[in-house]
Amino acid sequence: MTSVKRVKKPFNWRKHFKQHGAHYLMLILPMAILLIFKYYPMYGIQIAFKNYRITKSIEDASWAGFKYFEKFFSYSRFWNIIFNTLFINLYSLATFPLSLVLALLLTHLPFRRFVKAVQNASYIPHFISTVVLCAMVIQFTNSRNGLINEFLGLFGVPSVNYMAKKEYFYSLYVWSGVWQQLGYSSIIYIAALSGVSPELHEAAIVDGASIVKRIWHIDIPSILPTFMILLIMRCGTLLSVGFEKVILLQNSLNKDVSEVIASFSYNVSLNSGTPQFSYSAAIGLFTSLVNVIMLVSVNMLSKKLTQNSIW
Repeated sequence: MTSVKRVKKPFNWRKHFKQHGAHYLMLILPMAILLIFKYYPMYGIQIAFKNYRITKSIEDASWAGFKYFEKFFSYSRFWNIIFNTLFINLYSLATFPLSLVLALLLTHLPFRRFVKAVQNASYIPHFISTVVLCAMVIQFTNSRNGLINEFLGLFGVPSVNYMAKKEYFYSLYVWSGVWQQLGYSSIIYIAALSGVSPELHEAAIVDGASIVKRIWHIDIPSILPTFMILLIMRCGTLLSVGFEKVILLQNSLNKDVSEVIASFSYNVSLNSGTPQFSYSAAIGLFTSLVNVIMLVSVNMLSKKLTQNSIW
């Protein structure tokens, strides 16, 4: 028998766009936003390698090479800033599973009215601005009439100025963030848990499985891919700490433990009498490169160990 060769028809672009034209139109706006606000600003990365002055254009600035990177690496408090940034992020990372725990509790609690009340109460702090949140933290920890000291005073505990004690800064920063974001972060897990087949739980109940075993053998394996992807993305910001909250909680007494990369970059650029934009850009580029390396590394590790990854 002679083999019949199939002739490959040329791709009909006109027919393709006629069928999927609406989808391409929907992509125009998000692609435009991505190009204008994400990719076009990357043109300014070269500021990190130039002696940029705001009175001149980027093209007119002279090249400085790795001058500002070396300046940052040789800064006397470089390792202190890196340690503060890493410690705050790792401390926050340790609280990352709490939103999953809350989602599991809300999913399995039988008192639905109580669950709704807890959900609403836990979501509300997310909508409080950072400025208001920091003002609340400062007020609650006030040594004279702060809520925390007033409450502890009922048990004879002496008043403490928490904002002046360096050892309390990390906990105040992290746990105030947990209080603000815990409920809102649990939404994605609650949505993932709602997709778990109830037949699996019914079969487990028939077999005599306790609620703990059902959570361990049914719920957690079902939402593990979601958890791992969120964890990978969180690890991709290991050197990024928002400077707003740090600046608002920072004072001269806790600056040794509160100075992070983002706040230092802000102080040498926008909060300085002689702004060093090239220096700040070099710090930002260094942070971004480390974050990308961390993201790729953790993604590869997760793919190897759990078969879950972003790509």
